[in-house]
Amino acid sequence: MAAVRPRTRPAALAAPARPMIVAHRGASSTVAEHTLAAYEVAIDGGADALECDVRMTRDGHLVCVHDRTVNRTSDSRGVVSDLDLSALDQMDFSSWHGTLPDSADQLVADNPYLAGVSPDRLEGGGVLTLELLLGLVRDAGRDVRLLIETKHPTRYAGLVERTLVDVLARFGLAGRPGPPASLRQPADPDSPVVVMSFAPTAVRRVKLLAPDVPTVLLLDRFLPLRRDGLLPTGVTIAGPGLHLLREDPGYVERAHARGHPVYVWTVDRPADVDFVLDLGVDTVITDRPVEVAAHIARSVG
Repeated sequence: MAAVRPRTRPAALAAPARPMIVAHRGASSTVAEHTLAAYEVAIDGGADALECDVRMTRDGHLVCVHDRTVNRTSDSRGVVSDLDLSALDQMDFSSWHGTLPDSADQLVADNPYLAGVSPDRLEGGGVLTLELLLGLVRDAGRDVRLLIETKHPTRYAGLVERTLVDVLARFGLAGRPGPPASLRQPADPDSPVVVMSFAPTAVRRVKLLAPDVPTVLLLDRFLPLRRDGLLPTGVTIAGPGLHLLREDPGYVERAHARGHPVYVWTVDRPADVDFVLDLGVDTVITDRPVEVAAHIARSVG
């Protein structure tokens, strides 16, 4: 009988000199989330990466919407998976966030109200498709990574990840096709795209379909199996919420000991930024990418 080779644990990670700064749904503290303008502001403000959520429409398109419904983020109502792309494109996703200025003249004048916002978006803007966002990243003029979260549960189940990989492949971002010879095959650390989900089955699908694309298991609570830094086979990155690190600051060290980078969400306040910097996290996901980038620059140089 052949000898069983022991499994080797990945090398432990050291804390980075500076974490990657990710714009959560774009610069969503100042511009309506998941709009092209929100991502333009984040890129112009120096974010290292962008984050988006994707859901599938009734006619098979991936759109950047966080909630199951459009009720909160548009001027309409309905369930995303019940709507086709043409219906979503008639809705206004760009004006829900803020209030109008005191004078209509400010809508056409050169003033801070328009800072970072493309004028055509002020007339309302339909839903942002993943393909349009990928085009923005491609044309950014510098390297910008994209973190894509697939939302579950959904009626379309694994079709979401399959469609996502197909879209990435059309942009040349999917790497080698799967399945890999082993789920332990390392992903490409330089991949411009990372896929995330709270659903272990979703990130496993991505590993099988596009093994070069790194995956993040998002965590909103610590199950006993996860508390020591262990992740499902094939998942390379841990994605805990800030509240979990507040409850258990030692988690970052344990995840690093297992070779797993830590991407923490959602970190906006200066005190929270300082807290996660002290822990040595690898990535900070924030609604305030411009302010957080400036704060980190002052802190770490």
